[in-house]
Amino acid sequence: MDRYITGAVIRRLRERKKMTQEELAGKIFVSGKAVSKWETGQGFPDISLLEPLAGALDLSVIELLSGEDIRNRNRAADITKGKFYVCPVCGNVLRSVGEAVVSCCGITLPPAEPEPADPDHFIRAEISEDEYYVTVAHPMEKDHYISFLAAVSDQGFQFVKLYPEGGAEARFKICRTARIYAYCNRHGLFCVRP
Repeated sequence: MDRYITGAVIRRLRERKKMTQEELAGKIFVSGKAVSKWETGQGFPDISLLEPLAGALDLSVIELLSGEDIRNRNRAADITKGKFYVCPVCGNVLRSVGEAVVSCCGITLPPAEPEPADPDHFIRAEISEDEYYVTVAHPMEKDHYISFLAAVSDQGFQFVKLYPEGGAEARFKICRTARIYAYCNRHGLFCVRP
């Protein structure tokens, strides 16, 4: 547990809320001495206290465990700068517009960092009337495939989930598309500007 929540994190979050150790202790029905021990690294809160501790600090348990107080302040109003999260267990795909703490299947997911498309993950976008016809010349086998294709504009995003043994292709409305993404289940997220 010490790798997820440390005394320094508890102290920083408590001080951000302008609470004393005694005030925090009163909110979760422990002694001030217990909070002091957590903050000095002489002990850790019992797992049964994580939810009340997170509540007292006005955080979710996930935020508490990550050590970050994430609030939507519309700092990332540019939708094209959003993030994709892909669960390695179930393959679930989530998208956020701004900063987020995302978990699936019991694990916290890091955002997928897009890389420029390389020769093995070349994303081709051909214009066909008012659409991009997007293809990726990539194996589509059970253990190695393109999991999804997405197009992002300043007005929203379009998403197509792909499956092994199908084609790595999709059609997206052009409408101010800024980036096109392809996600390889082995090599991660790739991006091009059309």
